[in-house]
Amino acid sequence: MIEKNVRTDFSAKISEPVIDPATYVHPLAAVIGNVILGKNIMVAPTAVVRGDEGQPLFVGDDSNLQDGVVIHALETEMNGVSIEGNLREVAGQKYAVYVGCRVSLAHQVQIHGPAVVMDDTFVGMKTLVFKSSVGRNCVIEPGVILMGVTVADGRYVPAGSVIRSQQQADDLPKITEDYPLKNMNKGVVHVNTALAKGYLATK
Repeated sequence: MIEKNVRTDFSAKISEPVIDPATYVHPLAAVIGNVILGKNIMVAPTAVVRGDEGQPLFVGDDSNLQDGVVIHALETEMNGVSIEGNLREVAGQKYAVYVGCRVSLAHQVQIHGPAVVMDDTFVGMKTLVFKSSVGRNCVIEPGVILMGVTVADGRYVPAGSVIRSQQQADDLPKITEDYPLKNMNKGVVHVNTALAKGYLATK
């Protein structure tokens, strides 16, 4: 389902999702409102990208939103006045949620804005990223909660961790050559971009 949002006191503008023709949105997924999806993105069944409260929501080229992923955000305006604290700036533009290029959001991940996930990062199953920023080339292992922190480039977060303070985030281990998941995202991106192309070819 791809549809416009409704007008409310926290969303004065009705927006239609902007989706590159090279991106595949499964019929059982939902993309609503002020959403920008780049090219070669796989949006799997039951994924939801809902830009009807906080907005805009952005996902970059070659990323994937697997089954059950939710991208949503706290309101970014009220009665026509911007709520700056619920926006994040990337490359001079403001977003409620920004997901970069070649990012994998695995099954049942929740990215709830304000939030940023930068390029070439893997976010593992059933992880929540809320009021947080994740750098480039990171691995967030399954079942993690990130609340109000910034994860630096090239770090990994062990499975099941709850990271609530910036000190915890600063102490996260760096990805090294012997880290077993260091190259996993490349394979996941390859699989999902191929699936997007394959499904589009059958339409």
